Amino acid sequence: MTQDPIHLYVDAQFASPYAMSVFVALHEKQLGFEMTPLDLSSHENRGAGFSRLSLTQRVPTLVQGDFALSESSAIAEYLDEVFPGTRLYPKDVRSKARARQLQAWLRSDLMPIRQERSTEVVFYGAVGAPLSSAAQASARSLFDAAEALLPAGAEHLFGEWSIADVDLALMLNRLVFNGDVVPPRLAAYAGRQWQRPSVQRWVALARPPR
Repeated sequence: MTQDPIHLYVDAQFASPYAMSVFVALHEKQLGFEMTPLDLSSHENRGAGFSRLSLTQRVPTLVQGDFALSESSAIAEYLDEVFPGTRLYPKDVRSKARARQLQAWLRSDLMPIRQERSTEVVFYGAVGAPLSSAAQASARSLFDAAEALLPAGAEHLFGEWSIADVDLALMLNRLVFNGDVVPPRLAAYAGRQWQRPSVQRWVALARPPR
C-alpha cells in the first residue's frame, strides 16, 4: 500500500487553505507526489471522472493506488499513521486532540473572517475594505484562542511543530496580509510559521491571474 504513487488534487488558483495544508504535510513527510489542479469555478470537481474518485467532490483529494481520501485533516492523519518522518501531530494524546480541535474549529467557525478575508488576500493581495463588526468579533475569538494555546515565548503551539501551526498561521495571515490589526505576538508567530520551507514551496507556486 505505501509503495503506490501519490496523487494530489488541488484548486487551480493554489489558494485553498486545505489544499495548502496537505501539500505542506506531504513535503514535511518528504513524500514524492504528482499534483493536478482543478478549476473549481468551472466545476471541474463535479465532473464525472473526479466525482467518481472523490467521495465529497472536494479538494484536496489524495489518491494512492485504489484508495482516495478527501478532507485535509483526514488526509494529514492518514499520512501521519502510514509514513515515517516529521510528525504532523503531537505525540501526546491530549495535545493531538487539542490540535485536531483547533483544526476543526478553524474549518467550521470564523465564517465572517473567511468571507471577508479569503485566502486570496494572502496569495493575491489585500482587499482594503474594513472588517465588519461580525468579522471583528470573529477576530477577537481567533486571537483569544491563539493567545490561550500559544505558550509565552514559544515558537510552536505544542512544543514541536505540527500541521495545526500551519493552519492557525494561515488564518492569522488572512488579517496580517490585509493590514488588519493583529496582536504583535500572534503576528510574529504567523510570520515565523510562514517562512517554513514547506510553506514557502506552496507560496512560490505560479498562480493564474485572478
